[in-house]
Amino acid sequence: MEGNVHYETVGVVGAGVMGVGVAQSLAQTGHRAIVVDVSDAVLERARKEMKNGLRAVALFKKPAIDPREVTSRVTYTTDYQALSAASFVVENVTEKWDIKKDVYRRLDEICKPEVVFAANTSAISITKIGSATKRPAQVVGMHFMNPVPMKPMVEVIRGYHTTPATLEAAKRFLAEMGKDCIVVEDSPGFVSNRVLMLTINEAVFLLQDRVAEAVEVDRIFKTCFEHKMGPLETADLIGLDTILYSIEVLHESFNDDKYRPCPLLKKMVDAGLLGRKSGHGFYRYE
Repeated sequence: MEGNVHYETVGVVGAGVMGVGVAQSLAQTGHRAIVVDVSDAVLERARKEMKNGLRAVALFKKPAIDPREVTSRVTYTTDYQALSAASFVVENVTEKWDIKKDVYRRLDEICKPEVVFAANTSAISITKIGSATKRPAQVVGMHFMNPVPMKPMVEVIRGYHTTPATLEAAKRFLAEMGKDCIVVEDSPGFVSNRVLMLTINEAVFLLQDRVAEAVEVDRIFKTCFEHKMGPLETADLIGLDTILYSIEVLHESFNDDKYRPCPLLKKMVDAGLLGRKSGHGFYRYE
């Protein structure tokens, strides 16, 4: 597909699980990805995660992909100035507003005026993110699902100032990645996480209240409702720190106690039990 893409060079800000997944998906579809994060240690971990991700995709993708060809399209750097070459930017940094707003101010100064900023956020308002830039009309929410290379659908969020042209650019960009999208209006948590985070939080309360064990909670959802994963398995996949940040944003945004984070969830995050990425969450991993 290389050479047939309009957004040939894409900036990917944040090299966590989601950022790596976005960069891998871009590289697999012929784009060049510039991955930016704050330290070489984070970027080195991202390189390793992408190699693991490519091995996983290779088991399912037909015809087979060439991992060396894919990884050759990805550049890792701590220098934001590299994003001056990007024709589209996907931001994936942590769900903390003080960090996000500073990232967008830097992007505004560096990126070309016509570049669209897509916020891959779990819960923060797209309108609020747009307010941190001089181009709110070119800011759109783009909530990818994990693992990004394996998920064909993306939740796209229209902020207050997001223009139809920006939405069309977002749709075209996702189509180049082989993905479809569903457009929703801006509200904290949007559709997916406004429902999912409540479900996960309540599942953690079930553990805290000793109603059931984690495996029993998840088995009910998988066998009774035919979900591929239970809510606690899903939490481990996403990362318990990300879950907690998202629930805290919902709690603050709606000022509604139904979004009160479960104390057990807070305790696990404080203990470093973050799920798959730490090797231990509601389950243990190799």
